[in-house]
Amino acid sequence: MSRIIVGISGATGVIYGMRMLKALREAGVETHLVITQSAVKNLELETECTVETLESMANVVYDIDDIGAAIASGSFKVDGMVVAPCTIKTLSAIANSYNFNLLVRAAYVTLKERRRLILLVRETPLHEGHLELMMRVTRMGGIIMPPVPAFYHMPKTLEDIINQTVGKVLDLFSIDSKLFKRWGSQDEIRMFKTTKE
Repeated sequence: MSRIIVGISGATGVIYGMRMLKALREAGVETHLVITQSAVKNLELETECTVETLESMANVVYDIDDIGAAIASGSFKVDGMVVAPCTIKTLSAIANSYNFNLLVRAAYVTLKERRRLILLVRETPLHEGHLELMMRVTRMGGIIMPPVPAFYHMPKTLEDIINQTVGKVLDLFSIDSKLFKRWGSQDEIRMFKTTKE
């Protein structure tokens, strides 16, 4: 059974973390959740979901300050970690190995064990310091994946846009969630031909 850590930090877009947990559960993946205090506040501001409901989506939930948790050790086997959304503060801490909470510690361990780490960095516009932090994490083996919406799959709802990003993340873990239409499908080819004619 696959096992993935899901971190949710305090950037706008907590819905990405929620949808990630749901999609991983539907795919039969064991999830280990750690959420920051700022993310809890954003959950209240941006959704009608309670912390209890969010936590019920995960198999295991950790306190943000529990640095003795299983996911703080490289000997605890996981397939990787995703932080959705990821604040610049969290990105900075990961880039500098500043393990001030369990989320950052788990990301640090993921990198040092050469496991897949995906950060859905939520900030715009970006200045040089942001880009340098992203380059630093990339050089350490992490994947920076801002949740940039695509439109080739003809999204009709906000959920369609969220699903496309979550589906792309799951692709990076070799999990085919079928959350969005892929470019190159027969429907997409027909659509492209119609617009060109």
